[in-house]
Amino acid sequence: MKKLLPIILICTMLLSMSLLCGCGSSETLTLNVYNWGEYISDGSDGSLDTIKAFEAWYRENYGQKIKVNYSTYASNEDMYAKLSSGAVSYDVIIPSDYMIARMASEGMLLPLDFENIPNYQYIDESFRGLYYDPDNIYTVPYTYGVVGIIYNAAVVDEADTGDWDLMWNDKYAGEILQFNNSRDAFATAMYKLGIDVNTTDRAEWDRALEELKTQAPLVKSYVMDEIYNMMESGEAAIGAYYAGDYFTMLDDQADGVDLKFYYPERTNYFVDAMCIPSCCQHKELAEIFINYMLSEEPAIANAEYIYYASPNSVVYESAEYIDELGEEAIAILYPGIGDFSKLYNEYAYQNLESALLDYVNTLWETLKIN
Repeated sequence: MKKLLPIILICTMLLSMSLLCGCGSSETLTLNVYNWGEYISDGSDGSLDTIKAFEAWYRENYGQKIKVNYSTYASNEDMYAKLSSGAVSYDVIIPSDYMIARMASEGMLLPLDFENIPNYQYIDESFRGLYYDPDNIYTVPYTYGVVGIIYNAAVVDEADTGDWDLMWNDKYAGEILQFNNSRDAFATAMYKLGIDVNTTDRAEWDRALEELKTQAPLVKSYVMDEIYNMMESGEAAIGAYYAGDYFTMLDDQADGVDLKFYYPERTNYFVDAMCIPSCCQHKELAEIFINYMLSEEPAIANAEYIYYASPNSVVYESAEYIDELGEEAIAILYPGIGDFSKLYNEYAYQNLESALLDYVNTLWETLKIN
């Protein structure tokens, strides 16, 4: 029996070492990704399914199966509420700039190891060092863009277009859609009134609330992703939304609907970026996923599918990509890319301190209740 003990101990040690070394590669790794709806190429209409492509690429290169659990949210606020509750765990999230700043300040993001993200080299310099991540610690830009107004030219007179007043025009009562989140909705009123969207003056937020109250009887619905079907079908005729989504709606518009788009002079310039939340369970794997999404094939596929502008040079310098989208789309998506940083710094949302955020949310609830 004593002679058997060393053998048993050796076998036990070897088994433990094999498990620690990850030699059990037959096990499937799980990566939890949380993203906006309609915000990644999913294989529809002949596009590349970038999630499945990553799973296949990882298995081929690392010899292990991986499963990406991919789920979506409708607004930054919804995403924040879910993560801050502590009830869920995600490995990769793709919030907007102002929400990134808030989450970073609250310790909800992990610093990235850029040794695992060499494709970061393709991110244009004008998208680095922006206010929400000044030291480039937490983020890799995914897309960027500008908010504009989408309208149905079969219903709306061209003479009424050109600025934010269209969304307050009582001629189109019951045809107007408004954002269903506080920051974007208040911004439409603040840009219209010439108010700084980052003001700390509560009286200015009160002014914006009154403007939204004036608009409320004209609003058909407060929406996020619902805007797609409502604009495409002609159920509504006017809505503020992100430039890239206009082309998705244009592709799917019904007969008799004639969707058009324009930028008001003052509007939101934004960046959405890939981050790793502090609840992450697989940080290195998350960084590998981020790096893969920056590589040429998935990056171009995502940009073509969601129609948002890309800060990734392998995308915007691709002749194939430019030909695929066409001149009209490129002109709308990349309006003076060299001036992006200047306009971004002037008009983009920035993180508001907690007490002011609470006040704004109280105003928003007041509007919705009334």
